[in-house]
Amino acid sequence: MSLTSALSTAQTSLSNYSTQTNVVSRNISNASDPNYSRRDPIITNSLFGAQGVNVQRAQDSALFVRNIADTSTSSAQETLLTGLADLKNILGGNDYESSPAVLIATMRDTLASYAAKPSESTMAQMAIADAMTVANGLQDASKAVQAVRSEADKEIERQVNTLNELLARFETSNNRVYSGTQAGKDVNAELDERDALIKQISSIIGVTQVTRSSNDVALYTSDGVTLFETVARPVEFEPSSGFSATLDGNQIYVDGVPLAAGDGANTTGRGSLQSLLQVRDEYAPTMQTQLDEIARGLVEAFAESDQSAIPTLPDMPGLFTWAGGTVPAGGTIEPGIASTITVNPALIQSMGGDPKLLRDGGINGAAYSSNPTGSTGYSALLDSHVQALDQPMAFDPATGISASASLMEFAAESIGWLELNRSNAQSAAEMREASRFRSAEALSNVTGVSLDEEMSMLLELEQGYKASARLIAAVDEMLQALMAVAR
Repeated sequence: MSLTSALSTAQTSLSNYSTQTNVVSRNISNASDPNYSRRDPIITNSLFGAQGVNVQRAQDSALFVRNIADTSTSSAQETLLTGLADLKNILGGNDYESSPAVLIATMRDTLASYAAKPSESTMAQMAIADAMTVANGLQDASKAVQAVRSEADKEIERQVNTLNELLARFETSNNRVYSGTQAGKDVNAELDERDALIKQISSIIGVTQVTRSSNDVALYTSDGVTLFETVARPVEFEPSSGFSATLDGNQIYVDGVPLAAGDGANTTGRGSLQSLLQVRDEYAPTMQTQLDEIARGLVEAFAESDQSAIPTLPDMPGLFTWAGGTVPAGGTIEPGIASTITVNPALIQSMGGDPKLLRDGGINGAAYSSNPTGSTGYSALLDSHVQALDQPMAFDPATGISASASLMEFAAESIGWLELNRSNAQSAAEMREASRFRSAEALSNVTGVSLDEEMSMLLELEQGYKASARLIAAVDEMLQALMAVAR
């Protein structure tokens, strides 16, 4: 090998080592960035024997697809679990101390005590106070359920706005990747940015990516609706100003197609949006129907009937009444009744009422009195009230629980329904988060940066660089010696 060839080889090696060192240094500086894919400096040989460095981006398409799918399912499950936890908190959290079941049980015990001592006016006042606690609890729970729906609706609006922003950024990023690839430029940084955007999008809505020529990508929802193809497609949503038992929320439209809600506690949803729809339009409304049926059942259980020898008057609300002022039909939901249920003012002493009417009847007039003489030892009506809470009655099957049960049983089943769904959602959330973690770890093992490996490679490059530098120095000495001889 001539000195000129040796010098050229050494210079090429120095250049290659410098390029490799820059790549490794960039890897090390980005080691903590989860969206950075490792760059591998690969030595290549040209057709003419010249060496160069080709920088390749570490990637694994199959693992990336699995990771974004796991991100979508985990996000959906966690969002649903959060919504169910919010509903549980309405009823007092782990002990459900604010639930209708607990409040009604307390009232029943007080009524039983009053029935045992019907002459004691303080017991009458205690029973009325407990009844007011039940009514207020149902009102508060009903308002809180609608607040959960309203907050879910607001969160949908926020996430739809975020999704549209992400899709706009994705369009810009994808255009840079596409044009850069066509021009033969290094687009590794742009690919990192685009993949990071896909991950963020997948946490909001299930997404499938299709890679086309020149690194161009199209995005579709898990249901096959186009999210992005050359340009971002609009995701549209009109938030509601408020919610009630009779008001439904608006749909989300992706490129004009309605986005379906998830289904089940182990949700079929992909991304947080489908689970937010599930909370707003399924779980919270179902809980509302249960509250309404409990309230309707209370009005029915404590209703007064005409005590005349030949009854002609309709049954009327007794201890509990509501905005409608009637006894609703059995077995049929009266939407929103839980939000207006109250204790009948005729029984509230501070409002000019008489608590003893709970013992005697006649809240709606003398024709409804069961104890017209006002006997202080009379307890039959109180006993019947206590028994009514444990007697079977018809409930609307739309509540998702028993269509025939006692009011106490129905209220307890409402807790069971919520707890079962929350527990199943929590188990599924733990499982899906574990799956997401494993897929993210597997992807990181393939595409992430290992500091130990990069530092080891940096030391090897340093040694190679020194060897090339020594070769150049040796060639320089030889050239200097030849020049000295020539002089």
